[in-house]
Parts: sequence; C-alpha cells; structure tokens
Amino acid sequence: MARAAADRRPGALDLTVGVYRDDDGRVPVMEAVARATDRLAARRGSKAYQGMAGNPRFTTAMTSLLLGSCERVERAATVQTVAGTGALRLLAELVAVASPTRRVLLGTPAYVNHVPLLRAAGLTVVTHPWTTSTGALDEAALLTAVRSARPGDVYLVQGCCHNPTGTSMSLSLWDSLATACLEAGVTPFVDMAYYGLGDGLDADLAGLRLLVDRVPEVLVAVSASKAFGLYSERTGCAVVVGASDGGAGVAAAQTVLESTARSQYSQPPGHGAELVAEILDDDDLRSLWRAELDGAQVRLTRLREALVAELCSRGAVSVADVVSGQRGMFLQLPLTPSQMEVLRVEHAVHGMPGGRINLAGVPASSIERLAAAVAEISGTEVSAAGRDAVSVVCARGAVQEGQMLHQ
Repeated sequence: MARAAADRRPGALDLTVGVYRDDDGRVPVMEAVARATDRLAARRGSKAYQGMAGNPRFTTAMTSLLLGSCERVERAATVQTVAGTGALRLLAELVAVASPTRRVLLGTPAYVNHVPLLRAAGLTVVTHPWTTSTGALDEAALLTAVRSARPGDVYLVQGCCHNPTGTSMSLSLWDSLATACLEAGVTPFVDMAYYGLGDGLDADLAGLRLLVDRVPEVLVAVSASKAFGLYSERTGCAVVVGASDGGAGVAAAQTVLESTARSQYSQPPGHGAELVAEILDDDDLRSLWRAELDGAQVRLTRLREALVAELCSRGAVSVADVVSGQRGMFLQLPLTPSQMEVLRVEHAVHGMPGGRINLAGVPASSIERLAAAVAEISGTEVSAAGRDAVSVVCARGAVQEGQMLHQ
C-alpha cells in the first residue's frame, strides 16, 4: 500500500486495497447512505450505549436481509459486531469456548486475516487447496476435506466472491457441501462480505440460505463494509442459526454471543448500524440502496467483460479463461510473484504478490493498458491454434457475462 501511494507515475494503479472505487478512483458514499445520514442528523438521536447485542433495528433488519424467510430468522441469534472481522473473531471465540479441540477447515489461498484470526482464538486450522492449477475452484478438494473431518469440526467458507481468487460456489456445490457437513457432523461457518457484488444480492445469498435450510447449525459472519460502503464505520454482525425456532436454543446462543462480546469490546460502534437500519427499514431508501448495489455489480461485470475481451484480442487465452470465471471485486491473475513485481515496476500496476488485484480500482480507460501489460508479462504469443482458442474463450466469456448482467 505504501509503495502504491508513493508511486507518482502518470496512470499508476493501486489495486492492492479491497475497497470499491468508482471510475474516478473515489470510494463513493452511496446516495442511500447520504440520505440516511441527513435523516439521522436532523433527528439528533441519542449517542447512548445500545447494549452488548448492539442496535436491535440493525440486527433484526440484517438477519432478515440475509436469511430471507421468517422461519430461518426465528432460528437465529444475532449480535452487532465491530465489522466483519469482529464477527469472525467473536464466532471463533464461540467455537473455542464450546470445544477447544474442534478444528477449523479452510481452503487456501484464503482471506489474509482468516488464519491469524482463528489461531489467535486458540483454534487449530487445517487447510486444503481452494483452487486447481488452472485457477478453477477445486470442488473435489473441498468436499474431500469436509468428508474427512472429525465430528464437531467447523468448515469456514466465504459466501460469495472469494477473496482473493474471485471464485464463487455454484448452488449445486452448496448443496453438496450441506450433504457433506450433515454426514460428517461438521458445522458450516460462512464469511459473508461481498454479497450483491457477484451475481446479484439474492443469487449471492442463495448458498447461505440453502445451508441454513439443510444443516442444523450454521455460523455467519457478516460485514456491511462492501455492500453499504461503510468501511470506516466498522459495522457487521455475528449470526448463529440453530435447528429449532425460537425458545431456549436461540436464547442460549444469544446469551453466549453477548457475553463473548462483553469480554472482547463490550459495546459495538453505533453510527454505521443506525445508517443500515435506517436504509433497510425504509422502502424508498432500501430500493435506492438496492439500485446502487446492483449498479456496482453491473459495473464490475462490464469491467471484467472488457478485460476478458482485451486479453482475448492479445492472445492471452489462459488468463482470459481464468478471469471470465471469476466474480466480484477481485481478480486472481495467474502470475507469479516475480511477474507481479514486473507488473508494478514496469507498468505501474500495483497488485498483491499472489496475483490478486482489485478490479473495482481499474478505471474503464485503463482496461486496455492492464490487459496489454498482463499479456506481455505472461509471455503470450498468438499462433493459428491460439487464435482459434481466443475465439472460443471470447465467445464463452461473452455468454457468461451476458447471463450475469440479466440475472
């Protein structure tokens, strides 16, 4: 990040930070958030503590947004947290307190903070490959890891738009995961950060809802940073969905969540939760927010489509194939750390050593330059066979992107 900020070359791109940027490079404040902010300011409400569970309007609205049906919501215990990271840590502590010997299974490469966070809670982490050598999601490795787990183990999985690889699970794979968890006695732990930015809000939440319908207990860590653009407000929630509706089970889970929160940070920050509650509880603001979120998803889809087309035109078939299958804010370029360094030094494009770049940080006017740099670094040479392959990949990519835009 520091090197990117210090790069004064014209057109330098900082694609290291995982925040949504508009085509002018700004981290925008959503219009729905701006209007909610004005309403709260005019209301001049209290800044008193909300309690360890946080803002009840926020937790109710977020649980309903995530889970959809009333039956699922009635089975859930939810507390507001210090963003998604706070939710992850709170639920990791919950797992550790309930059974210190339980292991957490995780596909790698993973979100950079997953392993340190889990280990800081005293948990043992067991990893498996998340992607194949071609960059595709390794479904066989995922299911083998769950089927080989011990009863009581936990499987941590990102709900959509995987960070850093950009992969997303199909609904059929979610169904297979649910079956594997049931058979092995494994509890799913879903990290839900990028909902709405992959294939649309309902499609991005469908896998989580399927798990909740099929598996007796599901843990969910939720961030409001990306979908609402509330990065610095540190707004999120931790959800435990149990097997029975209401009653003692949900109450017990709520008590444990609150007591765990008390030992970590006591009270969550208030302003971001007030904004989200204001948006989700008001039909007009909610509709505006959905339209803005859908607009961001469409922009990301079109950027990806344009990059695939430019890569195809330069014969970078294998790279285009990888990129066309990814979703959301991130791309995992099939480049080595040394090639990513060349991308930085020679082309002023700053990404992560593992190949991750933030697609949302690429202005539309820079797509052609990015594609040319990646094609050059990857050593692309277009043969006659390559031109035929280019046509196939471009055609497939166009169909996939068109389907995404019409979902």
